[in-house]
Amino acid sequence: MTAAHTAAFRQIPLFADLNDPEIEAIVSRAIEKHYSDGNVLFREGEECRGLFLLTQGSVKISKASGSGREVMLAMETAPSSVAEVPLFDGGPYPATVTAVGPVIACLLTKPDFHQICRLHGDVPLKVLAVMGKRLRSLVRVVESVTFGSVRQRLARSLLEFGDQARADSFPLPVTHEELAFRLGTVREVVSRNLSRFQAEGLLQVKKRDVTLLDRPGLEREAEMEF
Repeated sequence: MTAAHTAAFRQIPLFADLNDPEIEAIVSRAIEKHYSDGNVLFREGEECRGLFLLTQGSVKISKASGSGREVMLAMETAPSSVAEVPLFDGGPYPATVTAVGPVIACLLTKPDFHQICRLHGDVPLKVLAVMGKRLRSLVRVVESVTFGSVRQRLARSLLEFGDQARADSFPLPVTHEELAFRLGTVREVVSRNLSRFQAEGLLQVKKRDVTLLDRPGLEREAEMEF
């Protein structure tokens, strides 16, 4: 582990207020892992090995339906963390996490994380804040399937993808079919509405790369009622 790891860990919300010796203690325990696009960091139902700390790249968090179809719940971009919940409830991983493009993540094992929590009481509070944010994101997923037109729900999802990527240009983290399933519609309807947004100058789509050209206009679409 290097000074670059220390700098990256310091930017992760869970550890933002820790001092250099405390951060370095975490860095010394972490195990760096590299993933290619589509590689799975862990699967839903697997025994929890520990906390994954993202230092480079993005991952998608998803669950499988009873029929085997996948629903994307959220996307996390470095610097960030995933797999906090099973560290506390003792259960398996509640969702599958997959690399979107190249990813570097550091595994902090469950015993090491628990030791850090005992030494630094503010870390569990920060975990609660992260889990609260994830719960709000899950509520938005439910809303996107339940309320508004497909066009409105699609606009909301595209804005969320941009927010998660922290940029107005980003690779679409799901296929059109996966996005359609998330929105409660079919792939053809998603593709048609993306084409309409592009024709109206709201965005540009090249293969799976999306650029939001008119964010305020897309935000108005997201709020419209039809």
